[in-house]
Amino acid sequence: MFSARTIIGIVIGAAIIGISSTSWIMDMSQGPLVISEEYGLGESTTYSITGDEGSAHSMTIRAEKFQLEMESPGDGFAIPRTEFANSHSIDWTHQETGRTLIYVQNTGGNTMSIDATLEVSSDPIWLAYRLVVITTGVIIIGFSLGFSFKKPRGF
Repeated sequence: MFSARTIIGIVIGAAIIGISSTSWIMDMSQGPLVISEEYGLGESTTYSITGDEGSAHSMTIRAEKFQLEMESPGDGFAIPRTEFANSHSIDWTHQETGRTLIYVQNTGGNTMSIDATLEVSSDPIWLAYRLVVITTGVIIIGFSLGFSFKKPRGF
């Protein structure tokens, strides 16, 4: 029969494996990133989007007045810091794989709303991280099973 340490180790290891596996599956099945946010007077936000070549993005910003600055990778779409009024919509496609930086600041008298649909590529480091966490769960289960077996002489 299993000892209490073994059961605790199996439960903890299974929880670690389950949470990391669920996170990995959810990331693989995730579609585009949909943003719908509001900001008050003087507030600003920055978006850093990693996209593959050919990924399409769209963003609509509504406010009395706001500043927008955008830099895309390579010779892609770029907007120097410019002030806009009322509403502005942007649609762009990454010309090459890389990171797009977007800075938006509300300079008007009311709230600013941002609605965006962005095709974001996942960072490969997260795959390695999840595999390390899953391996840790398996090791915890393995060590905890060792508590139930007959110990050799000298231990």
